[in-house]
Order: sequence, then C-alpha cells, then structure tokens
Amino acid sequence: MPAPDPLHDLGVRTGPDGGTIRVWSEQASSIELEVFDDGDLAWATSRTPLVRDEHGVWEGASDALVPGARYGLRVDGPPALEHAFNPAHTLLDPYARGLAPVADGSWRGVALEALVDGGFDWAGTTKPRVPLDHTVVYEAHVRGFSRLNERIPEPLRGTYAGLAHDASLEYLTGLGVTTVELLPVHAFVSEERLVRQGRLNYWGYNTLGFFAAHAPYASAAAQAVGAHAVRREFAGMVRRMHEAGLEVVLDVVYNHTAEEGRQGPTYSFRGIDNASYYRHDAHGRYVDTTGCGNTLDFGREPARRLVLDSLRYFADELQVDGFRLDLAATLGRDDHGGYTPEHPLLQAMLEDPVIGATKLIAEPWDVGPGGWQTGNFPPGFSEWNDRYRDRMRDFWLGDLRRERETGTAGSGIGRFATRLAGSANTFATERGPLASLNFITAHDGFTLADLTAYDLKHNLGNGEQNRDGTDNNNSYNHGVEGDTDDADILAARRRSIRNLLGTLLLSAGVPMLTAGDEYGRSQRGNNNAYCHDSELTWLAWNDADRDAGLLETTRRLLRLRAENPAIRPVRFGRFGETTPSASQMDWFTAEGTTMTIDDWHSPEQRTLQYLAASTPEFEAFNRILLVVHAHDTETEVVLPAHEGVTGYTRLWDSSGDEPVDVDADHAPGERIAVAPLSMVLFRAHGDR
Repeated sequence: MPAPDPLHDLGVRTGPDGGTIRVWSEQASSIELEVFDDGDLAWATSRTPLVRDEHGVWEGASDALVPGARYGLRVDGPPALEHAFNPAHTLLDPYARGLAPVADGSWRGVALEALVDGGFDWAGTTKPRVPLDHTVVYEAHVRGFSRLNERIPEPLRGTYAGLAHDASLEYLTGLGVTTVELLPVHAFVSEERLVRQGRLNYWGYNTLGFFAAHAPYASAAAQAVGAHAVRREFAGMVRRMHEAGLEVVLDVVYNHTAEEGRQGPTYSFRGIDNASYYRHDAHGRYVDTTGCGNTLDFGREPARRLVLDSLRYFADELQVDGFRLDLAATLGRDDHGGYTPEHPLLQAMLEDPVIGATKLIAEPWDVGPGGWQTGNFPPGFSEWNDRYRDRMRDFWLGDLRRERETGTAGSGIGRFATRLAGSANTFATERGPLASLNFITAHDGFTLADLTAYDLKHNLGNGEQNRDGTDNNNSYNHGVEGDTDDADILAARRRSIRNLLGTLLLSAGVPMLTAGDEYGRSQRGNNNAYCHDSELTWLAWNDADRDAGLLETTRRLLRLRAENPAIRPVRFGRFGETTPSASQMDWFTAEGTTMTIDDWHSPEQRTLQYLAASTPEFEAFNRILLVVHAHDTETEVVLPAHEGVTGYTRLWDSSGDEPVDVDADHAPGERIAVAPLSMVLFRAHGDR
C-alpha cells in the first residue's frame, strides 16, 4: 500500500456537525482557530486550539466552522531572526476557498462547501479540450474586457458574469480564438506602495489567496451575498465559456505572495511559518528571484503541495482548462536555489491525472541567477517564446528602421524563417513546435498598435518618473512619435500591424493574441499599465474606436489558420523522412529556386517563399505557400514549380487595408508582383 499522505486535506472541511481545519507549520509552537461573528469580523465568537502531529500538521474541529463561517488563525512560535510569529495577528488560512476583508486591513477565511459534491450545476457541460495544434490563446483581463461593452447590462460589465454574457461569447467565437487566458483571478491585493500613492494593482500579480476567486471581479449582487456567490459566479463563467466551446486558462502567480519584503504586510504565510514557506539566505534574509520582495521555497514539500492543491482545485472543482505559470523558473528552483527541469513540482504537475490533463504554459524566466530558461522546461509544457517575440518585432520594425536610416536592414530572412517554422533551434525535437507559445505582445509592454507608433515608453502616469517598464521595445514609430494625421504614416503603421498579425497567426506553434490587438487598441505609449483601471486599459466597443479593417484581417487570418493544417504542425519534421503531423517545409527564393545556405544567412536576402505540406493523421492533406517580402520596394516573385503542385490560389495579402477576396488561380512558374513590406498567403493545389 502507498504510504499515508501527511499533507492530506489541508484547509477546512465542513460537515453536518461543523468542520475540521488542518494547517501546516513546522516551526510554530501553538496555533489557535478563531471563528468570528458574521456581523462583526473583529469579534471572535469561539477559539479552538489546534493539535500538532509528527509531520507539522496542526488540526482541530469546531461546531462553529460551518459553510459561510468567517475564521482565522493565531500562531505563536520562537522569536529567532528567521521567524515572524506574533499571536496578536489573526492570519489567513493559506487554503481558504473564500475571503472576507476586515476594516483594519486584515482578512478572514470563509468556509465553503465543495462544488463537486452537488454545490453547483454544471448542466452536463464538459471541458472543450481543444487540441494544442488548434489552440489560439486570447490574453484578456476580466474587468477590462467587458467594462465598456454597452450590449451587456451595466451591473455585469467588468465581471465574471460580463465575460460570460452572450455579447462577450459571440464576440470571442466570432473572432475565432479558442482559449481565453485570464490575467490573475486568484484573490489579490495592491502593494502597500501603490496604496500610499492612491493607486491600485490592476493586473493582479500580487496574490493573497491561492484558492479564492478575486471577489471584486464578481457582480455587486454576488459580492453582497458573499464568498459562496462569488465562487458560483466564477463557476458560472467557466460553464458558459465551455458551452460556447471556449477554454479558460488562468494566469497564476505562485512564485511570490502579497506579503512583499520582510517589512511588508503579514497576511498569512509569514506569520504561520516564515522560515519554511519563503526562501532565505544563510543570514536569514529573503532570497528574491521574483522582483516582488519574496520567493516561495519550492525546495520544500509544503510549498509544492500548496501549488498542486491549488491547481487541482481550480482544474477539478472549478473546471478550469489550463494555467499560465508566472515566472515559472522560480517554480523549478530546488533546495539549492538552482533551476532544474526535473524539479519535483514540475514533474508532479505533469504526472497528476487532473493537472497533467490541462494546458500548462510556462513563463520560462525569473530575475534570479540563471533565470532565463526558454526551451528548458520538460515535455508537456508550452513556453512563452521571447525569442520569437523579439525576432519578429525586429524583423518587421527594427530592421525596417535600419534599412531606411542606413540603407541596409542588417539581418536577413533565416532567423525569421526559423521562428516562423516553430523555433526548432530552441525546443527539442521530442517537444515539437507546440512547445512554443508564440506572441508579439502581452499585457506587459506595448500594444501592437503602440509598437508601430512609439519609439519610447510614455509611463509618467504610473507615478514612477517614467523609470518603470522596459526600454527595450523593438518598436518603430514610422517617423512620428504618437498620434499623427499624416495619412502615409498611418497607412504604414497599419501595414506593419497586419504583417505582425499575419506572422503570429501563420507561424508554427501556439499563437497568443493580446485582447484589443485585433482592432488596434492603444495605451498611448504606456508599456507598463499595471496600475491603471481605466479606459486606458479597458477594451473599446464602439465602432468609432476600432479599426474595422484590422478586426476583419484578424478574423480572416484565424479562419485561415483553422482551415489549413499545414500552418500548424504538431511535430518537427526530419530531413528525408515523412513524419506524421509534421509539415514538410520547402524554402524558395524570390526567383522560385531552392534557398541555399548563403541565401539563408545573407543580410540582403529579405524575400522568401515558404511551401508547407501537411503529413496528416487526422485531417485532409493540405499545402500552403507563404510569400514574405520585407523590403521597402515592390518586387516580383516566381511561384515555385514543386512536384505535385498544379496551381496556387491567393487567400490573403497584407498590403491592403481590407482582406482580399480569393482570386483566380496562378500557375507554378508564373511571375507575380508583390507589394513592398508585405505577406501573401496561397493555397497550393495538386497531388501529395
């Protein structure tokens, strides 16, 4: 028989005669459970001492610990430097499923019943389980997505219910995305620095509780009822998304907590067992690999278990489809502080039957030593590919600037093509192209429109004298910083956006589109709008505030991606072999000849033709030709005469504001004109 699990059932379990709580603390000398009056969260109506077992788990039962009860913990322990025990503080249970704020800035847990045991009607819905090669991720903010949508009743705008409203679902499904990745929805608070400035943390990367949905994202009606109703609204959002065929992925922040540095607030972990939950150096100082003041210690089993239990709870009881792991290199740091892909936490995620069946996306870096780990996560994870982001921005924007200023772009087509084909130089063969989560923009940085309109960040509104946010944007303002009435510059910017959208959505790998980029959303040059809960960060829904041509371009590209499996291979091909679900890729020059190594590496060579033929297992055979021309002058290309190809039909051309209708067939060997700085997609006809 397997050994008993000493960390089983942490948190509260309720029953007909009250409830039981289990809390882990290796260093505490006493823990007391407090249950509070519903109307006065400063008044404890009962206190129960917990009893420690040999594994550091403290347990106790109380008939007052019923569903809806507000509770907290008082913890005492030794006074050594590495500890922070103070029995005067009422602390939050790390496993609390719901939270209740107190006027003095502290928090209470709320005991909740389990949803899987009949507490929520899932109405027969199941997870869509979209295959990874069909997945298109749409990164969005719960509040910002629907806050301005007048098709949604005002009380629901900016809420879980607003995201699940018919108007939201119609837009998302009509756009063609499959998977909505939500910025953090674990309960969070604003950093004390922001509070002192009268600002707030809008993005949510400052987690207070890893098991509770963020209450302010629920409707006012649900918040008034309490934590039960907040959780039910969250579950209702997931159910409605699933009914529409959409997946829900959560951006989760396990690398640090809202307790900040050693002088920061004490909410939970610091007061329960500071020395054990957080990583310290030999002198008792925090080791901070996150840039946020503290780092959870995943060299220890209780911190690992906390993450696994939280992931399993959201994936099972709340039916979430996947997770984007913020600063995931921290999650792979062992008891010596170094990163390893064999880390027991990463391996346990993959091996867990619930968690391992979800989509797992790593942000593969942190700010600690050896913190950049792109390509080094184990098979089963996809990774944010920053190399893809930087290369594609540089190819279409930085190189264009250099060519106009110096007469030469400085780099050719080879590195662009490598990223287009799935980044085989970054991800191991056994992982394949779907290990690459491709993105041009994300919540952090310029929007797609701002990449083409600003050379410099404009972050004065953040209150940090423009010091915050990256200075390495790989952007190009096309000659004017910010707004302009110059029609030529505006047209050039829109063309660059179309090229970047086309590159993202026609590349091998899993694409991620940032909400609003599909219609040209701007943040007026702010590349770090983390503290703005305003129209600066909310999506616009009025037609006058959206670029209809860009929106239609995005829809067309997403439809073409779905219809053409040659664009989305599952595996890397091997030279001279036919690999199932790995597109056969051939590369041609503008003259229709096979590219040589010299062509691949030549800094002057910025036109290519990419012919990809699927090797299908589950879909019909398909072949596409993508022409990429990245010079500032028009050119001609000779369409490749390739074995089996009898003709080409143009599907999309980035040179015009509106997507082209499908045009007449073109013959192999035909010479056609290609506009400056443009991409053209063809479907190739003929036998396999």
